[in-house]
Amino acid sequence: MRANTKEMQDSMTPEKALTYLKEGNQRFLDNIKADRNLLQQVKDTSEGQYPYAVILSCIDSRVSAELVFDQGVGDIFSVRVAGNFVNEDVLGSMEFACKIAGSKLIVVLGHTKCGAVKGACDDAQLGNLTTLLSKIKPAVEAVKEPSENRNSSNSEFVEKVSQMNVEMTIANIMKQSSVLKEMIDNGEIGIVGGMYDVDNGKVELDSL
Repeated sequence: MRANTKEMQDSMTPEKALTYLKEGNQRFLDNIKADRNLLQQVKDTSEGQYPYAVILSCIDSRVSAELVFDQGVGDIFSVRVAGNFVNEDVLGSMEFACKIAGSKLIVVLGHTKCGAVKGACDDAQLGNLTTLLSKIKPAVEAVKEPSENRNSSNSEFVEKVSQMNVEMTIANIMKQSSVLKEMIDNGEIGIVGGMYDVDNGKVELDSL
């Protein structure tokens, strides 16, 4: 399998990009990698890159987007920050990926048993981490049930917050980036949320 070309990227649609990612995760689950020569892809992309999707995910060592979606060199833009939230830097990166570099799909990928979400649930305080976790606290507050045991010891609560954080991050992208919102409204790109299960490797992706 060769690296993406401009022609391949130009023919890509948000729907096709989503299908490619779903197929890639299924290969990951089946432990069958696509037949690709990564060093050849390095050579193929030396003069340019044409990724078809940009994936915002957590820094968690178990959730490498390239691995869990079985992608090669030059296939996707990978943006990673603990808790998979957006700020100006992340939004600027996404705007570059879509408006300048031609990606057709944005995925906000949360995951189960997220340490950053647990820290936000517990109101952890530690240097710069305190500021980072404050970006996730709105999701904690948005989950109304349960009213008790609202901390990391309650696994069901943690997963609800993780899902809410994905949903609120998508809303923030639409609210805070007029560039991306216009592209989404015009059908030039799509945006979906997803959750990765660290127990089995499966990604559940929303529909467009």
